[in-house]
Amino acid sequence: MSPTFSRRSALRLVGGAIAVAAAATSAGPAPLAHAESVSGAGPRVEGLIGRLTLDEKISLLHGATDPDSLGQAGYVPGVPRLGIPALRLADGPAGVRVTRHATALPAPVLLASAFDPALARRYGQVIGREGRALGQDVLLSPMVNLIRTPYAGRNFETFSEDPLLAGDLVAAEIRGIQGEGLIATVKHFALNNQEKDRQSVDVVVDEQTLHEVELRGFEAAVEAGTGAVMGAYNKVGGTYACENPMLLTDILRERWGFGGWVMTDWFAAHSTAAAITAGLDMEMPDGTYFGAALKSAVRSGSVPEAYVDRAVRRVLAVMDRFGLLDGSVPARPARDAKAGAAVALEVAKAGATLLRNEHRALPLTGAAARSVAVVGPTGSLPFVSGGGSAHVVPDHADSPLDAIRSRAGRGAHVSYSLGEDLFGKPVPASALSPALSTEGQGVAAGQTWTYEGTLTVADADEWTLVIHYSGERPKVLLDGEDLFPVAPGYGEYFSGGLVSAAPDGLSVRRRTLDLAKGAHKVEITAKGGTGGQLFRLRRITGATRAQDVAEAVAAARAAHSVVLFAFEDATEGLDRTTIALPGHQERLIEAVSAANPRTTVVLNTSSSTSMPWLRRTAAVLQMYYPGQEGASATAAVLFGDCDPGGRLTQSFAVDDAHHPVAGDPRRYPGLDGTEEYSEGIHVGYRWYDAEGVRPLFPFGHGLSYTSFAYDGLRVSRDHHGLRASFTVRNTGRRAGIEVAQVYVGPSPDLGLDQAVRVLGGYERLALRAGERRRITVRVASRTLSSWDARKHGWVLGTGRRTLWVGASSGDLRLSTAAEVRA
Repeated sequence: MSPTFSRRSALRLVGGAIAVAAAATSAGPAPLAHAESVSGAGPRVEGLIGRLTLDEKISLLHGATDPDSLGQAGYVPGVPRLGIPALRLADGPAGVRVTRHATALPAPVLLASAFDPALARRYGQVIGREGRALGQDVLLSPMVNLIRTPYAGRNFETFSEDPLLAGDLVAAEIRGIQGEGLIATVKHFALNNQEKDRQSVDVVVDEQTLHEVELRGFEAAVEAGTGAVMGAYNKVGGTYACENPMLLTDILRERWGFGGWVMTDWFAAHSTAAAITAGLDMEMPDGTYFGAALKSAVRSGSVPEAYVDRAVRRVLAVMDRFGLLDGSVPARPARDAKAGAAVALEVAKAGATLLRNEHRALPLTGAAARSVAVVGPTGSLPFVSGGGSAHVVPDHADSPLDAIRSRAGRGAHVSYSLGEDLFGKPVPASALSPALSTEGQGVAAGQTWTYEGTLTVADADEWTLVIHYSGERPKVLLDGEDLFPVAPGYGEYFSGGLVSAAPDGLSVRRRTLDLAKGAHKVEITAKGGTGGQLFRLRRITGATRAQDVAEAVAAARAAHSVVLFAFEDATEGLDRTTIALPGHQERLIEAVSAANPRTTVVLNTSSSTSMPWLRRTAAVLQMYYPGQEGASATAAVLFGDCDPGGRLTQSFAVDDAHHPVAGDPRRYPGLDGTEEYSEGIHVGYRWYDAEGVRPLFPFGHGLSYTSFAYDGLRVSRDHHGLRASFTVRNTGRRAGIEVAQVYVGPSPDLGLDQAVRVLGGYERLALRAGERRRITVRVASRTLSSWDARKHGWVLGTGRRTLWVGASSGDLRLSTAAEVRA
């Protein structure tokens, strides 16, 4: 980072922090002005507020226990005597999360890779219809926090590192969700860009960065009419987001004109008076602060009842808008599982991103399609979704191996090798004294089963001990240490979407440790509980890993081509510790690709991944978490039934030392409870451009099975900004997908920090072989503007500005300059 930029950023950072802190302390429980107290609600809502008792009002402002739960995340009881129905609130970034079956859509990051707002709207329509069909009223999605650090555990749940793309997609998805009658909730407002210390970290950000980078997606969601906003866990400028008046009132209400309600993330409330006066309307999932405490505050006069009325008004106004108060809401539809599956398949194929394809290794044709070795645990076990709020109970999820075998057809030979063991192999009875078979111990209901013995290790080695269990997790002590302690709070439930359950449904936990040669004391206690349980204890060692790799290498040598599936299992509540593949997968890829250079690696990962093995492979296909139709989509791309239509919505770093938050703990994960966005507006590809650092793969990158040429760039002005017109031609021999991208350079007339270039617009094109099409991409005046913290507003970047057109931020084919005038 240049010295000039560092000093400027530091000054903005301090100034921004002061502004945020001042705003956060300005609100108090003063009486509301009349205009504020009645804005945004019709006579029906005002009439209800006048008839509600204080207890009834408060009951609408916090979560409660659902007497007829469908396994959804939240419930708000209605007021039956006044015809106010209850609200059920379900998670749903990639499908409706209840205990019943729903369409498991691809992860939002895979949807975003299609660069297609129309597809995002159809994605939202599936969720909206299914949410209503499954008895839900509010969807706790979409998430639009930017991908700022590659370590963030929920990067797969959101869209992009680019504010423009994220804003376009979140707006389209919300329109799809709410067009079906389900209330959308954009989250997490704001700056919740990591899971590490998310419930306490204080985010310090300057005003320009806040508005230009993080808030653009939220503003787009408000413009699209989102019914609700979810506040974040973290602090912003020293004040928790869920009681931050700058966020909840100054920006959300007064600047953007938001008319819906604001709820907390689950257990993210920290106060009563400060929160409700700042603009929080609903506490979830219970009433710790907005239940009895709120009633007492009103009775004592510390919170004027007008604030309660304001919050109730906001909730009821949205309910009224969706027809929930007058009976005009349409009848709940039936689920259309077939239609949902069709969209899931379309999204998975559209977002499939081909990162590397040497010597046209893909698509698989001829001999390559008739002799295939499939390697890797997720080649056999479908990887549907990430962990946490994104988990969905799918209608089905086929194995990629089965899909590849089916597509290869009769006469083809498709073998399978595990390569990397996820669930372990039985501990040999001979290694335990007294002898014990740990493969299937049953414990009857009401009983307790115990074992005390010795595990003998023949040679010092790394062991991963794996417990599978159906009831209460058995307690396993090794040399007196509890191997599988219960994680505190909700951490116990955030253990991943793939690795936390065995193929037969048993819960799974693991522990990796180095064991010395010799005897180790083992103590096991398992309880049957009320229904009995089954458990097994397994292990993965250096010897078992070596055998798995050897079998994979042998299979690779015997086949013409290899499709190796690699994974990284991300989850809410837990950040990654590295962008490298977990476990020993890198060694597996190196061994297999050395045995057969015609190796394609399919990545089921959450975010950017380092690839020290890249040059040894023939192809790399990024499929993220592809949903229930992921196997079919992957096979379709591998065999060329469709073009890989995805492009990266985030830059891929070379390694852990070369990305925007690398080497600076103040940026990530924070120091002494504070995280500083000192990179300013230079997030993602903007940082790579500013610093001259070459990423492994740039933002917007993705290969096709054909090729494209660009020419004829012309730029014109209109009152909305600029219009870039150019021709794209398919120069190959087959139909394909191209995502044409327009980037715009800085203004010479602004004395503000600006990026080297920013995405100005894009268009997804499907072109037949030889087809050419002239397109026009609009660059909006907002994209041509910067936020001026001195004026607290947007200023147009006038003057002569460069525009580039190309296939990615690193593959710019055409350029010209245009004059921007006020």
